[in-house]
Amino acid sequence: MSTIQITVDGAPREIEQGADGFGLFGDKTIVAQRVNGELKDLAHKLAAGDVTEGVAISSPDGLNILRHSAAHVLAQAVQTINPEAKLGIGPPITDGFYYDFDVETPFAPEDLKALEKAMDRIIRQGQRFIRRVTTDGEATVELSNEPYKIELIGLKGNQDAVGEGSAEVGAGELAIYDNVDPQTGNVVWKDLCRGPHLPNTRMIGNGYALTRSAAAYWRGNENNKQLQRIYGTAWPTKDELRAHQERLEEAARRDHRRLGQELDLFSFPEEIGSGLAVFHPKGGIIRRVMEDYSRKRHEESGYEFVYSPHITKSNLFEQSGHLAWYADGMFPPMKMDEEVDENGVVRKQGQNYYLKPMNCPFHILIFKAQARSYRDLPLRMFEFGSVYRYEKSGVLHGLTRVRGMTQDDAHLFVTPDNMEEELTKVLGFVLGLLRDYGLDDFYLELSTKEEGNPKFVGDPAIWEKATETLQRVATASGLELVPDPGGAAFYGPKISVQARDAIGRTWQMSTIQLDFNLPERFDLEYTAPDGSKQRPVMIHRALFGSIERFFGVLTEHYAGHFPPWLAPVQVVGVPIAEAFSGYLHDIADRLKAHGVRVTIDDSDDRMQKKIRNHTMAKVPFILLAGGEDEAAGAVSFRFRDGHQENGIPVDEAVARILKAIEDKVQV
Repeated sequence: MSTIQITVDGAPREIEQGADGFGLFGDKTIVAQRVNGELKDLAHKLAAGDVTEGVAISSPDGLNILRHSAAHVLAQAVQTINPEAKLGIGPPITDGFYYDFDVETPFAPEDLKALEKAMDRIIRQGQRFIRRVTTDGEATVELSNEPYKIELIGLKGNQDAVGEGSAEVGAGELAIYDNVDPQTGNVVWKDLCRGPHLPNTRMIGNGYALTRSAAAYWRGNENNKQLQRIYGTAWPTKDELRAHQERLEEAARRDHRRLGQELDLFSFPEEIGSGLAVFHPKGGIIRRVMEDYSRKRHEESGYEFVYSPHITKSNLFEQSGHLAWYADGMFPPMKMDEEVDENGVVRKQGQNYYLKPMNCPFHILIFKAQARSYRDLPLRMFEFGSVYRYEKSGVLHGLTRVRGMTQDDAHLFVTPDNMEEELTKVLGFVLGLLRDYGLDDFYLELSTKEEGNPKFVGDPAIWEKATETLQRVATASGLELVPDPGGAAFYGPKISVQARDAIGRTWQMSTIQLDFNLPERFDLEYTAPDGSKQRPVMIHRALFGSIERFFGVLTEHYAGHFPPWLAPVQVVGVPIAEAFSGYLHDIADRLKAHGVRVTIDDSDDRMQKKIRNHTMAKVPFILLAGGEDEAAGAVSFRFRDGHQENGIPVDEAVARILKAIEDKVQV
């Protein structure tokens, strides 16, 4: 048989013509191959000149393939138990997978156990995943009893409409995956899919679990039918599955929605509406401290404070482009200012007003309010500005995804010459402030435009310049830089600061966006040293993202154990007996004189119950005092982890508390 030359894992190699990937990779952890940059099954036959590399099951692509294969097995199990179930889509997602089904009766928790048993049987059979290329017409006939698959075939090539269904159909060839019984060679199940998949079901192993079921609209559109979705997770080994489940349990303990209720920080009253939070007194203290410290740091760094209204006439967002590109994320307009005479004839046309989703157009108008010189730049405007975004109810999630929020929003107007210097300062300022709040594990994401996508407006040359500038600034920071193609705002590229919390989860924090487009749209200008009129560059910067979201992130990062400087109650005094209450009140007065948030528990509860209550409330310092303490002019410290330090002189105790607050350390 003739041979061909290919490249395998970077090395040239001669193979027989018609060979596939199975013979190329001896490592059993290789589950697929990347041929000329595209993921393919191991069964894919190589051609002369191909460049291929193995895809390990533990790699990001390998995990996606494992999870996508597990989703297929789930769907097969559902149709084995309920042949009338119609298939939706089943893509891999972060840490897992899901599959949507049209069934008459919603899934119950006990159904998931039965489905796992059915999946185990399919996995043990070692059914082979076999890819078969087909045509639109052939697939439509073959899958005629699967209406949702037929719909996807009709949408093939329209990625915006397909959404997560792109795991099944794309702009290229159409394929069906057959699950083949290795003993008989018979096709026992099939599904529309682009692939790739594991070679066989046995490779899924026992590192998977079904986690929950939920309702979900077909293709995420609330105008479509509501289907039933089953979520699952899959990992290369059982040990990795257990580690993931332990992380989930820890995340559940840290869930800010639960802690917000337990610690009486905030709530979402139904009377107000979904995604609209109210902060209770304790939550209000934390929020005020967060905001006050941010204001202080901004003042020190040369920012000027501005304020803007919550609503505006539509023409402002028409000029900015938000109505053209962001209307779906805005609340509906309010028709106002119309005048009608006694006969019902309109004497004056009304105008549409919108709740603002962004602050930037308002800050632009402040810039335009007077003539600007190069001497005025950089001009750094900062606002805690409330904005409103119409998020779909299905994506709302506590404080981290809301409809009404307060952004710590800054817009900097700079000359092209000092743009890079200012960006460097902004990034340093952002990282420094986040560290003060207790986050210190970062990497950066560079979001750029997607070529050919009409969403992105402006001169391509300007986009290129902006992107190159942001890349230089990000690289100079020394942090890891991850590309995010297509993730830019419609008006310009951006750097996103990604922070890892105490249990290793990643949260998008600050964004820094470079914008040449809006200054052009609003005809912004300043007088240059030579007297000419020049266009400023605009930098958008939200440090927290929003106060609400950052509050939620910090609550989970600290598991509610806020460091003393942020804690709503910093110190509680617990007298061992009523006779020592006055002694603790005197100490509390000393602390209050320094601005410490301190209370004395004079309730009728027993001392041990008081300690337990305040430990559950996650108070940083509990001060205990009895007869020996009063005689010695001392107190005992009781900490949240249960350990205790006795006989601490009062002066030393006060100094320790004040220093912990001033240094923003955890105790």
